[in-house]
Amino acid sequence: MINRDLVIIGGGPAGLSAAKVALDAGMNVTLIERFNQLGGQLIKQTHKFFGSKLQYAKTRGFEIAKILIDDLSTYSEDRLQILLDATCVGLYPDKVLTVYQYNKYLKYKAKSVIVATGASEKVLAFENNDLPGIYGAGAIQTIMNIYGIQPGKEVVMVGSGNIGLIVSYQLIQAGVKVKALLEASSTIGGYLVHASKLKRLGVDLLTNTTVKKALGKDQLEKIITVRLDDQWKEIPGSEKEIETDVLCISVGLSPLHQLMSMAGADMLDISELGGLVPKKTCDYETSIKNVYACGDVTGIEEASSAMVEGRICGLMAANHLGFKHPNALELENDLNNQLCVLRQGPCGEKIRCGLKKAGEINV
Repeated sequence: MINRDLVIIGGGPAGLSAAKVALDAGMNVTLIERFNQLGGQLIKQTHKFFGSKLQYAKTRGFEIAKILIDDLSTYSEDRLQILLDATCVGLYPDKVLTVYQYNKYLKYKAKSVIVATGASEKVLAFENNDLPGIYGAGAIQTIMNIYGIQPGKEVVMVGSGNIGLIVSYQLIQAGVKVKALLEASSTIGGYLVHASKLKRLGVDLLTNTTVKKALGKDQLEKIITVRLDDQWKEIPGSEKEIETDVLCISVGLSPLHQLMSMAGADMLDISELGGLVPKKTCDYETSIKNVYACGDVTGIEEASSAMVEGRICGLMAANHLGFKHPNALELENDLNNQLCVLRQGPCGEKIRCGLKKAGEINV
């Protein structure tokens, strides 16, 4: 059994940010990441961030990952232990964790745990949706931006949220022809600045439209689209055929709640937050004492919010165990103000509604 002050599950923007603050407060930290490098979703994001300088505005996602990782480079191995290619397969109410790495099981006993596991992509149900050539948007980003592989020659994107819009533009930059973007709703879901860019590049933005069927013998060759009415029902006779060798699905994310559910934390099903999320206090503590959650596992937002939440989470975990960050009160107030700013306006309405349903204050 390995004893640590704090174990953080997830080495993405939330987990990295939490680790930095907790280390500054004097805790020893173990950071668990299932991929072979830290950074989470940031490492495959080549677009520049919005927001303010505090959340690295005008900086590309993979460059932000480097900044967050470099922030941890000064700590000694006894203060910071990083486990890569490591999967947390068990989290228990007594803060015991089981970790699988390199064909071995490791067991940790933590005084405090932060769950920053992020989210997984939602899938779309249609005939033959398992044909080779059909990907999630995250998989497309991984193939292109991490491994430098072109996924195909032509693509149809499904979903007009920010991820769908941004990945469509990245595909065009990689030399892939984006033939159309399908959106089941009557309006584009993401920022119009991204949609306008695609429109100028000749991409057909088809609202009230979805995929009915994929066709192909050994791999995707074409899709059948269908128009939807105001009740989201198919309009007979509106089917159209589009030839394509790639179909990219970007229809939202679901919080990776499984470890929190396994530990027996109180959970809430809130659609505005993406589905099942842990109930937590304003200090980010779940119903299990000294077990905290932050980032997309608590509600789907931008990486900017995940970084701020991670810093708050790291600060709260330290405070509750008697570790004192040198600028604790000032930092807490500043971080809460940053979150309020990030969640203002129409784009933040959905997350504000979800957090109100969860009964959280400071919203």
